[in-house]
Amino acid sequence: MRSKRFEILDARPVNQDGYVSEWPEVGLIAMDGPNDPKPSIRIENGEIVELDGRQRADFDMLDTFIASYGINLERAVEANAIDSVRLAHMLCDINIPRHELIPLTTALTPAKAAEVVSKMSVLEMMAAVTKLRARKRPAMQGHVTSVTDNPVQLAADAAEAGIRGFAEEETTVGIVRYAPLNALAVLVGSQTGRPGILSQCAVEEATELQLGMRGLTSYAETVSVYGTEAVFMDGDDTPWSKAFLASCYASRGLKMRFTSGTGSEVQMGFAEGMSMLYLESRCQFITRAAGSQGTQNGSVSCVGVVGGVPQGVRAFLAENLIAMMLDLECASANDQSMSQSDLRRVARSLMQFVPGTDFICSGYSTVPNYDNMFGGGHWDAEDFDDWLILQRDMRVDGALSPVSEEDVIAIRRKATRAIQAVFKELGLPEITDAEVEAATYGHGSRDLPARNVVEDLVAADDLMKREITGLDVVQALIRSGFDDVAEAVFNLIKHRMAGDYLQTAAIFDGDFRIDSAVNNPNDYAGPMTGYQMSPERWDQIKTIRQAVSPESI
Repeated sequence: MRSKRFEILDARPVNQDGYVSEWPEVGLIAMDGPNDPKPSIRIENGEIVELDGRQRADFDMLDTFIASYGINLERAVEANAIDSVRLAHMLCDINIPRHELIPLTTALTPAKAAEVVSKMSVLEMMAAVTKLRARKRPAMQGHVTSVTDNPVQLAADAAEAGIRGFAEEETTVGIVRYAPLNALAVLVGSQTGRPGILSQCAVEEATELQLGMRGLTSYAETVSVYGTEAVFMDGDDTPWSKAFLASCYASRGLKMRFTSGTGSEVQMGFAEGMSMLYLESRCQFITRAAGSQGTQNGSVSCVGVVGGVPQGVRAFLAENLIAMMLDLECASANDQSMSQSDLRRVARSLMQFVPGTDFICSGYSTVPNYDNMFGGGHWDAEDFDDWLILQRDMRVDGALSPVSEEDVIAIRRKATRAIQAVFKELGLPEITDAEVEAATYGHGSRDLPARNVVEDLVAADDLMKREITGLDVVQALIRSGFDDVAEAVFNLIKHRMAGDYLQTAAIFDGDFRIDSAVNNPNDYAGPMTGYQMSPERWDQIKTIRQAVSPESI
């Protein structure tokens, strides 16, 4: 006979998640693995000859790359000699500013960085994140996807995300050949919502680069790096090939960041008995060494693996902090679905939400969960009001803004009319008035008429063969009377030509003014310093549509 209490507990959402005990031998341990190397560094004649217990003759390709390009040698001996507990104190001490810490933290070794953050509680790490975030003002990236790759839906959702406050928007595909149409729809929709939003289409790297070079996207982040040589080689890649790819994007004025995250190595079976955090620390040093301005990390698509072991959620925050210690833009995950439990889901995100990161979510799902093609969203369109009210409850700027139903309907209609016109001008398959109406008022792909997929795919292939570029989109918008959207798309291309947003953590405001770690660095040094909400921003955050005004009573 079973206890009724335990029967009820077993039925709770939290018990639908998977959990596993630590198994260090295969890498199923989040932090402080017994097989992790002890920090060490030795430099001779300006060259690292020992790195974290390994001699140069025994370096694997990751050690070689990190030792050659990833460590600030001027301060390396000094920094690594500081006691790890002392360094942990310095990270969360408001009296030691960020600009004094970065020369030291960029001189650490991967094992030393992992050891330092392991000395900190999540509260202490949150305090460090508040200070070490690269850009002063936090922001948000959104996922804009459709399970049917419907370009009308994508344009509408991209526009709505724009007025809700998203600074970047990322799409991907269900069918690979849809990529050009998806990129086009999100480009037009995002610039309709708010000029200056950066967009990308996450597909295989050659296509992604081609879309960017043609001006259909403005940044990339799905350049993945890994913490062991075997996993790297499994993808037919090396740190040098990733660095070359990063330079390809930068040479065309495209902002890009690498992607990594705890758990990928154990998930792929080549963790070499090391902890997930130590291997992720290596990834972050590779990211810095390759010259990438930033990183998307926080376990990302491996979140279920890491979330199932003890202190896995702590490791998410720890890897975010290591990225900031290395002076990288940090898009701190909170994107792929982690838990069936709403309590656990919110707890996982609060550690980035409260201190703020460069992108609190590296993919808040702006669409219903069923439409999220990145494996389901940790936060979805159904959660907009929860997020907004959490901001209001805590007086925290979580980077989103309240909107009215009337404004959302209006912007969705404008975006769908704009993409309808662009399709017509570029000779793409017709977008009907019925589709425009459905996307204007609909919630997700289930509310839209089905499109002719074969016809769309032929058109997508033809669009690439005709070498359609962003300037063609600008001309199509002008011919259709959408001059303001055309100007926004043109400004994106113009700023690319100048390389204006290759700065660390760069985003645009609605007037295409750059906000980055270069011209707006985080200078937090205790209460009433660093990012402070303006009275106008606080008024915006607290004025939610559900609040009853005293005058109306």
